[in-house]
Amino acid sequence: MMKRPTVAFICVHNSCRSQIAKALGKLLASEVFESFSAGTETKPQINPDAVRLMKQRYGIDMSKTQHSKLLSELPPVDIVVTMGCNVQCPYLPCRYRMDWGLDDPTGQPDEVFLDTIQETENRILELKDWIKTQYSKGD
Repeated sequence: MMKRPTVAFICVHNSCRSQIAKALGKLLASEVFESFSAGTETKPQINPDAVRLMKQRYGIDMSKTQHSKLLSELPPVDIVVTMGCNVQCPYLPCRYRMDWGLDDPTGQPDEVFLDTIQETENRILELKDWIKTQYSKGD
């Protein structure tokens, strides 16, 4: 069994989109890749709307299992996924880099959050398939 690649989900504050992606990566794809998240700045808590809706939808309590952290706290990563910073996205050395271009739902109604969560879930599943393909080639 090969070592699972590490994926870092990155955005500026590491308090919403990247935390959702990390939680869904762990839930839906932990057998294929290891999920991490970080930002260039941290927030004292993960976005409460994100926490509430992830708990409702998946039974995951991100406030208990995750916290906002800095890029410097990450291990070396294979794949960097930026969430769509709309500012200068942080740079991390890696083998592959992709940007998901997701708008930050902070301050928006629940429907917007749920759309972001659903889009993140879809992309996690696509990433899982892509990694299986990439890494099965013995690349």
